[in-house]
Amino acid sequence: MDDVKQAIACELQLMDPQVRASRERAGQLLDPEFVEVGGSGRRWTYESMLATLADHEGSSTDAPRYEPSDISGVLLAPGLVHLTFEAILGDRRTRHSSIWRKADGKAGWRMYYHQATLVPPGVD
Repeated sequence: MDDVKQAIACELQLMDPQVRASRERAGQLLDPEFVEVGGSGRRWTYESMLATLADHEGSSTDAPRYEPSDISGVLLAPGLVHLTFEAILGDRRTRHSSIWRKADGKAGWRMYYHQATLVPPGVD
């Protein structure tokens, strides 16, 4: 499996409510230096994300789930992949950009950076 496909598979895992609800499983997919700028503009770190991810939307099996589309990626350098996609969660549509890096050893691919941008209704 090539690097972009592996990063996409990891991205999809992070959208799985069971993974999002597990600090341990989510922590295996987030880089210790992880940073996110959320759709709200809030800045998240590895610790702040793991502390609250189970309470975020999309983290419950009996609530709306992320519906990703148009996921694509490029290899920026060996062990570094940039992904972009759109997602729908309930009535909210967002555009996403994430950078995945592959650590040496057993850690594998981990999300290093993520940004989500809310798409207002009527915007293509």
